[in-house]
Amino acid sequence: MSVAPEIDLRSDTVTHPTDAMRAAMAHAPLGDDVFGDDPTVLALEHRAATLLGKEAALLVPTGTMGNLVSLMAHVPRGGEIIAPAESHVFNDEAANYAVVVGAGMRPIPETPEGEMPVEAVLDAIQDASDPHCPVTSLVIIENCHAHTMSRAITPAYVGRLRSALPDGMPIHVDGARLFNAAVALGVPVSDLVRDADSATFCLSKGLAAPVGSVVVGSAEFIARARRARKLVGGGMRQAGVLAAAGLVALQDGQDGTVDRLAEDHALARILAQGLAEQPGIVSPGHLAQPSGDRLDPARATTNFVLFAVAGGPSRRTAYLAALRERGVGMVAYPHGQIRAVTHLGIGEREIERTLQASAEALADTA
Repeated sequence: MSVAPEIDLRSDTVTHPTDAMRAAMAHAPLGDDVFGDDPTVLALEHRAATLLGKEAALLVPTGTMGNLVSLMAHVPRGGEIIAPAESHVFNDEAANYAVVVGAGMRPIPETPEGEMPVEAVLDAIQDASDPHCPVTSLVIIENCHAHTMSRAITPAYVGRLRSALPDGMPIHVDGARLFNAAVALGVPVSDLVRDADSATFCLSKGLAAPVGSVVVGSAEFIARARRARKLVGGGMRQAGVLAAAGLVALQDGQDGTVDRLAEDHALARILAQGLAEQPGIVSPGHLAQPSGDRLDPARATTNFVLFAVAGGPSRRTAYLAALRERGVGMVAYPHGQIRAVTHLGIGEREIERTLQASAEALADTA
C-alpha cells in the first residue's frame, strides 16, 4: 500500500479541503446538476463567470476534462490546434485531442517565460483554402506555464496574440493555476483571460478544494461544452457537495484560499534559495532556467521549484528515494529535473525540514 509522504511536495493536488470547505459540503443545498437545478453548482458557476469576466461557466470533475470539453466545443474533426510544445494539453492528457476530438495539434516551442512567439504562431496557421491542410481552429495558452518553473503569462502577451490573430480565431487558456498567475502578477484574474474566448481553472490544486475544475466562456460556448461534458460522461447529479468547496475557495475573506496563494509563492522562493546554496543542486536547465550552472532562486515566482542534482539520472533516483526515507516527497520531472510544489499544508517548518533532508540526501548519494 502506498502511503503519502509526511511532507508532500509532489504536487498541489495533494491539498486537503479546509474545515470551512468540509462544513460547507456537509450543509450544501442540493439538486440535480444534469437537470440544471443544483443551487450550489449554479452559485459556483455564477461566481466563476463573474470573477473571470465571462458570460457563463461549467463545473467539470477535472482539469483534463475541462480542457477536453473546451476543445470539443471549439474544434471540428480534422481541425488543428496550436499549443505550446511543453504544454499539458499536448503532453499530459493522453492525446485526447486526437482520440476524442479527432483533431491534430501543432506544437510551438515556448520562450523561457512560457510564451509562444507571436510570429511563430502566425506562421503555423494553415491555409484554410488549401484542401491539403487541416484548418487551424484554436490557439492554446498555458497559464501558469509549468515547465518554465510555473511562470505567469501576462495580460499584455495575451493581448498581443489576440491582436495578431485573424478575426474569429479563438484562444483557450489552460489555467490550471490561473489564480497563482493572478496573485503573482498582482492583477485581477479577469485580466488574464480578457482577450481569450475560453479558459479553465482548477479548484483542486492550490485552491485546496477536493475535486473540480471550472470552464468559462460565452453562453453559446458553454452550451456546447455542456453537451460535450455529457458525451464524455461528466454529467453529475448532486454535484453541489463538490461545488460547495469551490465556492468557499473563491469567496473573499479568511475562508477563501485565493489570497493565501502568496504564502505558497513566498515559501517556494525560500525553498529555492535554500536549495541553491547546497552543493550538488544545479540548474534545472531547459525552459525552467535556460542559462547558468547554479539554481537561480529568482526563477521561482509562483509555487513551483524545478531543479536538478549533479550526477545524472541514477543520482536523481537515489536522491528522491533518500528524501522519501526522510518523509519528504518530490517527483522526477521531464528533462532530468526534479519538481517541488508548495501548497496549503506546507509551512516554514516543513521547508526547513525539507532543506535539512535535502542536505542529508545529497551527502548520502555523493
